[in-house]
Amino acid sequence: MTSVPTIRLNNGVEIPQLGFGTYQVKPDETKETVLSALEVGFRHIDTAEMYGNEKQVGEAVRASGLDRGDVFVTSKLNNGFHAYDDALKAFDRSLEDLGFDYLDLFLIHWPLPDVGDFVETWRAMEKIARSGRARAVGVSNFQPHHLRRLLEETEIVPAANQIEAHPYLTQDELRAFDADHGIATEAWSPIAQGKVLGDPTITRIAERHGRTPAQVTLRWHLQRGDIVFPKSLRRARMEENFDLFDFELSDDEIGEISRLNRDERVGPDPDTFNWIP
Repeated sequence: MTSVPTIRLNNGVEIPQLGFGTYQVKPDETKETVLSALEVGFRHIDTAEMYGNEKQVGEAVRASGLDRGDVFVTSKLNNGFHAYDDALKAFDRSLEDLGFDYLDLFLIHWPLPDVGDFVETWRAMEKIARSGRARAVGVSNFQPHHLRRLLEETEIVPAANQIEAHPYLTQDELRAFDADHGIATEAWSPIAQGKVLGDPTITRIAERHGRTPAQVTLRWHLQRGDIVFPKSLRRARMEENFDLFDFELSDDEIGEISRLNRDERVGPDPDTFNWIP
């Protein structure tokens, strides 16, 4: 079995750098899909209350025969529960749905700048962290100015910041801010919903290595230090996405891909996104 490298979070918890995402995996497909991913070798599963599939993720982990401690599971606080007490109750529901005693990482899904005070939400996350029922807590889609408020007004530094990042949105400034403050960067939509796969630069580098454009893009993320969790419903694609550890991109190739940046999002802008389900 390929050994996936880990990244040490700022509280000492180790997270596998390569994981499996469950965004837009339908609940009735989630158990078998996650089981397949675990069989391929993934030991890091990313879900969220918003995805509606936490229960099936938990079922898959139990059905896999793996020890709970061998599978790193992340979930996220849904947007409608940012008030302090609501956040605590939502965390309890996530644990109940997953059927777990603890989560490895729990994130605020979005800052929702015009909805409520995410600092209050973070204080609930701190209580969850101190309870030991989440091994680490963090945020998702937070910009530097959101993070500065947390750093100035609260006590626990987020362990991770899960953000949209890919060759067309390299997020260099935000990633540097994270790194300067000991916050690990996780990259969602790592291939920009497939948009980068036909890019001439990426396809040329892929041909040079005898790899697919997706593998080259994911390898670029890993070598930058991103935590990444591609999603696929197909076993063959899962195996392709896991097969990243017997080749390496040169510094020049990393630079070529990074220069593709055009600050192009495929998802919402965290500074204006205030949707509540």
